[in-house]
Amino acid sequence: MPSYIMKNNQANARILVSQAVAADAPAVMELLVGTATWLKSKGSTQWSALLSGDDHHDVTGHIDKGELFLFKDGDVLAGIVLLMQVPGDWDHGLWGKEGHESIVYLHRLAINREYAGQGLGEDIVRWAEEGVSFPGKDRIRLDCIANNAKLNAFYSGLGYTYKGTSPSGFCLYEKFYS
Repeated sequence: MPSYIMKNNQANARILVSQAVAADAPAVMELLVGTATWLKSKGSTQWSALLSGDDHHDVTGHIDKGELFLFKDGDVLAGIVLLMQVPGDWDHGLWGKEGHESIVYLHRLAINREYAGQGLGEDIVRWAEEGVSFPGKDRIRLDCIANNAKLNAFYSGLGYTYKGTSPSGFCLYEKFYS
């Protein structure tokens, strides 16, 4: 199980944060498939494998490892984020094989569409920076598809430094935190 210290169990006044457990997997997958459906309606193929039942990112495995966090408004799953202390093959492919020791990787930020436009995405990212800490880690890295200008502007607007674009078309971002 990853080691972390939860400093704050709220993302905002309404949204409580908790670590996902195995019983949360169906709700998490429903949220991810809903997000993939919404992305498809916007003309994006991001996360489209989920629409055919392919979870090659192994969300349930990340839940079992204690890396997935839930953001709930009462009983409603409003959002999720995956915070990995050990890089996966994807991260090695984007960032190289070396220099991962002090990094937390942020993946699979997803918002229930009923909470879209309310600043929850920013609240989740800020919580990942300030509401939880990981011993020995001082940076968060993330990636997003290069052709999504709005998403790239979102991360840049939150103070993430653009570190380049991978040959596979993903913009790389990093931010130091305390």
